[in-house]
Amino acid sequence: MDYKIYKMSGFSLLKKYMLLSLILISIMSIAQIPDSTASKKVEDVIKYPQLQIKGLFQARYIVGMNRDVDVNGLHHSDGSGTSNNFMVKYMRVQVHAQISKRTEVVVLANLADFKNDPKSRVLENAYLKYTFNKKLAITVGQYRPWFGIEETYPIDIIKSLDWSNQYTEFGKLGWTSFQIGLSATGQLELGTIPIQYAVSIVNGNGKNQVSDNDNGKQYSTRLVFGLSKKYSVNLGLNGGIGEVLSNKIYAVGIDISSIVHFDSKWSLDMQFEAKQATNHLLYFAVAPELRTDSPDQNLIRGAYFLPNLRYEINHRNLSAFELSCRYEYLDTNFRLNSNPRQTITPMFGLEFLKNYGARIQLGVQFDRYKNSIANTTQYNNNLFIVQVQSRF
Repeated sequence: MDYKIYKMSGFSLLKKYMLLSLILISIMSIAQIPDSTASKKVEDVIKYPQLQIKGLFQARYIVGMNRDVDVNGLHHSDGSGTSNNFMVKYMRVQVHAQISKRTEVVVLANLADFKNDPKSRVLENAYLKYTFNKKLAITVGQYRPWFGIEETYPIDIIKSLDWSNQYTEFGKLGWTSFQIGLSATGQLELGTIPIQYAVSIVNGNGKNQVSDNDNGKQYSTRLVFGLSKKYSVNLGLNGGIGEVLSNKIYAVGIDISSIVHFDSKWSLDMQFEAKQATNHLLYFAVAPELRTDSPDQNLIRGAYFLPNLRYEINHRNLSAFELSCRYEYLDTNFRLNSNPRQTITPMFGLEFLKNYGARIQLGVQFDRYKNSIANTTQYNNNLFIVQVQSRF
C-alpha cells in the first residue's frame, strides 16, 4: 500500500515537471519567431558591462486623528499608543548591470528596512534577465511577478500614498510583491491589438527565504490587451493556480487602465482593479481539527478605483501638481467571517523635478470597517500624512 502511494505521488510529480517542460518549450518556440519590425544593425561596439546606479529616498510624517488608534492602525482601549511619527519609508539603492546586449542583472535593496528585523527584508530585487527579442524575455531570481497593474511600476511613481491594501494582502499570499522564481514576458500582436503577457512560476513564500517551505509552487499568467492607443486603454486579465502544503489554491483578477489627455497640460489617469483568491494563510492559521474541508472556504476579495488628475506647469521651480482619490474595498475572509474594510485616500501632490525626481504629497487616509473590533487593527481610524521623496 505504501509503495502504491509513493508510486502515485511520484507519477503526479513527474506530470508536473513534464507540464513545466512543455510550457518552457512552447515559450522558447515563440522566441524563434522572427521579429519583422527589427532591422539589421551594425555589430555593436558598446563596451560591457554597463553599470547604472539609481536610488529613492522617501520619508513621511503621520498623525493619527483618533486618540485611541496608533499610527499603525492598532486600537488601544486604554488610550495609549503613538499618535504621530516621523519615519523613513524607503532608502533604496539599485544597481543595474547590462553585461551583454541581451543580458542584464538587477539588484535592489531598501536600506530603510534595517530598522526592522532584516532577516527577510532589505534585499528586494535580485534577478537576471535575458531578452531574446520583444516577444520573449526570461527572468530568474527574486523579482515582482506580474499579477495586476501595480506590479508594472515602482513605488516612487505611484499615484497615491502607498500600494493598495489588496496588493499588500496578495503579496502575503505569494501572488504579488517580491517572490523567488522564474518568469517569461513579452509582447505579441493579435491582429491590430497589441498584447503583453507574463507567465510566472514562484515559490510563493515571499522574499529572501532560504528555501521553499514545501514542494508546491504557484503558477500565474497575466495578459494585457491594448484596446485604444488614443486613450491608452489597457485591459488586464490575471489568473493563477498553485499548491501549498498539498492543498490547491487559486487567484483571479481583472484590471483596466486609461490615460485621457485633455490638452497639452491637463490629463486624467484612471485605474480599476479587482481580485479574488484563496486565503490559505487564514486556513493554516486555524488548528487542524477546526479547519474547513477546503482552503477555498477562506476567500479574499478586493477592488480599488484610482483616478489621478495632473496639470503640467513646467515652471522653473515647479513641474506639475496632481490630485488623486483612491477608493478601496477589501474583505480578507468574505465567505466565513466577513468584515470588509473600505479605505478612501485623497492626495495632493507637487512635483518639483520631472519624472517624480522630487515630490511632496499631502493626504488623509480614512479607514472604515463593517465591525470595529477593539484592540485590533480592524478598527475605524483616520490618518493625516505628509510625504516627501527624491529619485536619483
